[in-house]
Amino acid sequence: MQFINRKKRLVPNPKTELYAQPLQFYGQPPLENISLSEFESFAVDRLKLLKTVENLGVSYVKHSEQYSKKMEAEFKTLNFPYRTEDGAEKRRKDHISHFILRLAYCQTEDLRRWFIQQEVDLFRYRFNDLTSKQKLDFLHKNNLQYNTISVQEKNQLKEKLLNSSYIVSGVTLENEDFYKVPFQDALDLVRARKVYLKDGYAFIPHNDIVTIVLNDFRTRLSKALALTARSLPAVHSDERLQPLLNHLSHSYLGQDYSIQKNVGKISLEQIDSLAGKSFPLCMRQLHQALRENHHLRHGGRMQYGLFLKGIGLSLEQALQFWRMEFIRGKVDADKFDKAYAYGIRHMFGKEGKRADYTPYSCMKVILSNPPGQGDYHGCPFRHSDPELLKQKLQFYKVSPSGVNQILELVKGMHYQLACQKYFELTHNIEDSAFSLSHPNQYFIESQKVLGGGKEMKRETDTSQRSQENPATRGSSAAPDPEVIESQHLAEMTENLETFFEDA
Repeated sequence: MQFINRKKRLVPNPKTELYAQPLQFYGQPPLENISLSEFESFAVDRLKLLKTVENLGVSYVKHSEQYSKKMEAEFKTLNFPYRTEDGAEKRRKDHISHFILRLAYCQTEDLRRWFIQQEVDLFRYRFNDLTSKQKLDFLHKNNLQYNTISVQEKNQLKEKLLNSSYIVSGVTLENEDFYKVPFQDALDLVRARKVYLKDGYAFIPHNDIVTIVLNDFRTRLSKALALTARSLPAVHSDERLQPLLNHLSHSYLGQDYSIQKNVGKISLEQIDSLAGKSFPLCMRQLHQALRENHHLRHGGRMQYGLFLKGIGLSLEQALQFWRMEFIRGKVDADKFDKAYAYGIRHMFGKEGKRADYTPYSCMKVILSNPPGQGDYHGCPFRHSDPELLKQKLQFYKVSPSGVNQILELVKGMHYQLACQKYFELTHNIEDSAFSLSHPNQYFIESQKVLGGGKEMKRETDTSQRSQENPATRGSSAAPDPEVIESQHLAEMTENLETFFEDA
């Protein structure tokens, strides 16, 4: 019997086709199944990346050498594609993580606005990193039929291109790519008279074609988020995802300040002095209100009380501190013990469900439980009227130029960066060299600066730690950082409700 050789028909792999390009508009959602832990880790990593994009975009000139170096370092650290030759696995992570954060950030207008801005900045960085051929391939693949003009045509139109494109000079014209685009796709540029028009086409330099592509991406993403918001009820019916998605936009991804490493190292007599030197503006405001009114409402007590717990105040010190202040007002000692002492013990995990509450992160302060009339909690950069914030900064002797810098950041809704600028101005340093995300981080970094680079001396309360972590008794070996990170990731979803709730 004779067998005829037949070529095996190759069935295209949708996954391979999807990740064949180094960049995409995220038009096709992922269809594969992934584990909950992978879902969570992808979301957290992309959130870290977008936070970095936000911080670098304000701290550095976009596309400068420093900006690009720091962006590339973050891509490497978080295992996202930063080179055009990066493989499908990194592109898969990029694709899936984008859609996960869509679910988390489509819920409110503020969240959508923030997400769109960071994704657009990220897209711009990656698009500019493509080669000319890859850019053309990307445009054509996404039905943007824009082509670069030939060298010959460029030379023929040289004078007109130079006169119409103010960003191009005679020196740079030779190396500049010009795209021939239907004029109706570049109406903003035509309206601003920034491009040369001929026969119904606009001749657009490379820097401006990026603007058109970004506008297209922004429009698509905005529409996609609106559609995603409609599908949220179905997603929220999954009890595994609901806690994660509800709180992912508030997530704090830094150090855990619930573990008191310097218990008792802060005396009650030091608090007034520390408030003026090392407290962030939100805590300084709460401390001043407490001293003036001898009372704080529940939101203020939670925010300030957990902060004090995080910087090292013990339960006994906290009870003494709040009792001394409250009885100076309209609350006698007996009423304090009955109405307020329980709440303080609850804060330290000694009452109720005995949850060890974590000091509030900047994102929690900014996005949850906004202050009402008579309240002093919240973020002054987010919740204060700009004129009142200006007066407060002037009262704390921030220079006029510094006040203007802070107000500009507030105007752009960069509240954490405004707080970081406040740190730099009040500590007389040029660059704080850290990304601020927690009031307790502010305090620690302030103590380092004031102590000449040395952090405040810390001393672990051995007896307390052995009570809190009985499973670690008898073990003298230092914990493996990778094990800690793994445990933290596995427990994050389980603890989200406790992490974000107000007692």
